Amino acid sequence: MSSSTSSEVVVRARHLGKAYQLYARRSDWLKQVMLGWWKSYFKPFWVLRDIDLDVYRGDSIGILGRNGCGKSTLLQVICGMTLPTNGELRVTGRIAPVLALGATFDTELSGRENIMIGGAVLGLKRAEVLRKFDSICEFAGIGDYMEQPVKHYSMGMKTRLAFAICAHVDAEILVVDEALAVGDAAFQRKCLDWIDDFRKSGTLLFVSHSTSEVRRLCNRAIWIEEGRIRAEGDPSTVIRAYHRAMAMEKDDIHRFSSAAE
Repeated sequence: MSSSTSSEVVVRARHLGKAYQLYARRSDWLKQVMLGWWKSYFKPFWVLRDIDLDVYRGDSIGILGRNGCGKSTLLQVICGMTLPTNGELRVTGRIAPVLALGATFDTELSGRENIMIGGAVLGLKRAEVLRKFDSICEFAGIGDYMEQPVKHYSMGMKTRLAFAICAHVDAEILVVDEALAVGDAAFQRKCLDWIDDFRKSGTLLFVSHSTSEVRRLCNRAIWIEEGRIRAEGDPSTVIRAYHRAMAMEKDDIHRFSSAAE
């Protein structure tokens, strides 16, 4: 059960699944395009399987799991970056996807130009972006690099810019996928303080390998294993079970195989 005070569901997933098509040879992709109606030339790799999830307005949900378990894919599906293979998904409210925006920067353009583009992508009018521009620059804190092409940015600088844009779109749902891991300590502190303030009125979906951050920021935790929800509930309870499994259960490399069931 959610500890949110709201009963309004902003994200609802039912039997959600996502499979990617893996091809043994390049020519198989063309065969699939031309003859896919008759025969499949790929192996499906199921990243998400039968996900049932309700996110309530005001929830702060931490998502845990090993590398490759499907955490990021789940967020990408919720953000609309990729379509589910099966199941149902309903999302209500404007999303600020920190995981997505930095990956879609035009690296040939300057930080200034990417702010304009990023704001538009997230639904802001040009006048709104211009009004918030100085505040975005101050939050990002990259100085004169704002006028330089993004291809010259470090990963930390790209993250600063992406988070700064998302922090100014007045979103109802904030999606953060390990974005804080590449920032320096001062910027992490700034972001965590901002997230703390956002949680007072918004909904947070937060993927992190830092269980201490999940415990501090989230009122619910979800543990995903091999594309399925293995545990859900109070963060302390889920984190204890997760740590116990990491210590006792061997990491099986076959979970990355397309033949895995």
